[in-house]
Amino acid sequence: DGELQTDGNRSGHMQNGELGECSLSHVNEEIIQTIAAQLAEIGDQLDKQIKAKVVNDLVQHFLNENLPREEITRCLSQAVEGLARAIPSDLEQEKAMLVLAMLLTKKVANRVPSLLQRVFSTTVNYISQHLHNYIVRMVSAVQQ
Repeated sequence: DGELQTDGNRSGHMQNGELGECSLSHVNEEIIQTIAAQLAEIGDQLDKQIKAKVVNDLVQHFLNENLPREEITRCLSQAVEGLARAIPSDLEQEKAMLVLAMLLTKKVANRVPSLLQRVFSTTVNYISQHLHNYIVRMVSAVQQ
């Protein structure tokens, strides 16, 4: 819905003066929090592997407003895939790519806060294109 929630809570919307929750009807909050905690732990481990040059290169691409959205998504994808190659083999590749995409989003937005909306929407687009099926499988596995 275009909203960014960074505190682990579900997004809320005003509807007819009442706050309604936006949720996945088939996924309960406990499952989402479990997955988020696992991803955060992995993120803490991978964070140190992201070099400043990778972030700076991405910042430059995001700052170039002439680049089409598809090109920016491609740049993010290349950065994630490049970093994922250096990930230990005991970590699921798709999980690593998901965490790396989120870490890069955080690092770019921290470096240039005015890029938050653009980098966030690009990351959502990247995840939807490349990791949607993995996320569905991950949620299903935790539900069982």
